[in-house]
Amino acid sequence: MCRNIKTLYNFEPPATEDEVRASALQYVRKVGGATKPSQANEHAFARAVDEVAAATQRLLDALVTTAPPRDREREAERARARAAQRFGAAA
Repeated sequence: MCRNIKTLYNFEPPATEDEVRASALQYVRKVGGATKPSQANEHAFARAVDEVAAATQRLLDALVTTAPPRDREREAERARARAAQRFGAAA
């Protein structure tokens, strides 16, 4: 599950609220051990996602760097190239 958590910092354009929330959801799913909580745990699960997303956004807002922002498309190309090398080209 955690493979879906992407680096969100220092990209142009900056990470969107949806991207931050998706990463928070993946984190809570991993820690909670379930992709979908039971009805009894749904409220706690949703609250945890909200809190992790808020903490993540605060972190992203507070970080500073002198490095130039990375380009999302270029990073996606690199990831595809690494996957093709690792797993072979899809037929």
